[in-house]
Amino acid sequence: MNKISNFGIFTLLFVSSLTIMVGTVIAPSLSGIVEHKNLGFSPSWLITLPSLGVVLFAPIIGKLLNKLGTIKLLSLGLIPYAILGFIGAFITNNYILIIDRVLLGAATVAIQVSVTAYIADFFTGEARMKMIAWQGMSIELGGVVFLAIGGFLGEINWQLPFYIYLLGFLCLILVIVALPKPESKLIGENLTQVTDTNNAPKVRIIFIASLLAMMLFFVGFVTLPLYLPVAFGFTESEIGYLMAFISLIAIITASQMPKMVKVFGDSNVVVLGFLFFMMGYFVLATSGSLVFLVLTTIFIGIGFGFTIPLLNLMMIEASTIHNQGKHLGLFSMGVFGGQFLSTFIEYVSDNYRAIYAVSAGLALIIGGVIYFMFQKESKKNLLTFEVDLKS
Repeated sequence: MNKISNFGIFTLLFVSSLTIMVGTVIAPSLSGIVEHKNLGFSPSWLITLPSLGVVLFAPIIGKLLNKLGTIKLLSLGLIPYAILGFIGAFITNNYILIIDRVLLGAATVAIQVSVTAYIADFFTGEARMKMIAWQGMSIELGGVVFLAIGGFLGEINWQLPFYIYLLGFLCLILVIVALPKPESKLIGENLTQVTDTNNAPKVRIIFIASLLAMMLFFVGFVTLPLYLPVAFGFTESEIGYLMAFISLIAIITASQMPKMVKVFGDSNVVVLGFLFFMMGYFVLATSGSLVFLVLTTIFIGIGFGFTIPLLNLMMIEASTIHNQGKHLGLFSMGVFGGQFLSTFIEYVSDNYRAIYAVSAGLALIIGGVIYFMFQKESKKNLLTFEVDLKS
């Protein structure tokens, strides 16, 4: 198999960072966008509509992966990503804007699925776990950088954050130059060879966990840009810096994820991530001081670092060459479906503290349910293994 260079690894990680910024890059300037666009829908939809696009198009993209291959699919995703993201600043018709953001989600899922499949093709074992952890770190690093830049540009002009989407063209050039084409006969050779039937329950648990983990994570991203100016008098740039700090904590946490898995096991680390989400929103619901606000961002960042990157790896390990595209598409549906679901949290109450209290309660309940689901699946697999040994 062709070896991938350090520059190629950098390219993979840089491209991965585009997935998190698809909605969040304009979050710090959301109040400015509301002032200049006569929106006929909730402003938070601008952040989460691409997530709906991912959910709608993920099954199609999963099938295209096997037909086109990783490089072609990635290239075909980057072009509309750049164009659709950029022109959103100039669209005035509500319906066209909604279609634009949904189609932007289709381009995003093509990028995410193809990059993750490419990593699975070129890395195995511990190297794969480290690479997936790095991917999670790069995604959140993109959040740090692009949120900060988005907040800064948003103070200058509300349209400028949309220009960041043009980085898709730069990434396309890097992909063409730096990434070797996988050898088709070896693609998926090192993936765990298990049947769909045996791993179907685990895949469902991973999908549910990714859906709910990202929903909880994104509650902050859709509410904080509107809550912080009222509660703390934050400006667009200050909102961007605070949300970037959440991503920074997620980066640090994701870097330690492989060590945590070795000590506690993958499913227990996922459950631990939900408990940190619970603590983050509990603090936000019960305190109004800046000190505790920082504590909230730390807890939420840890929650992400212990869930999404690890669940991504677990989905890869539960896949074979035959179902890899389908499973990665399903994972993308979970991640971005969770982002879209977070939009509806605002219907819980007009009081943001009540919203955060509900989110804390949900995180605790979800963590408990996910724990018992994993335990049940583990016991079932153990019994199956014992039966196979006896036979």
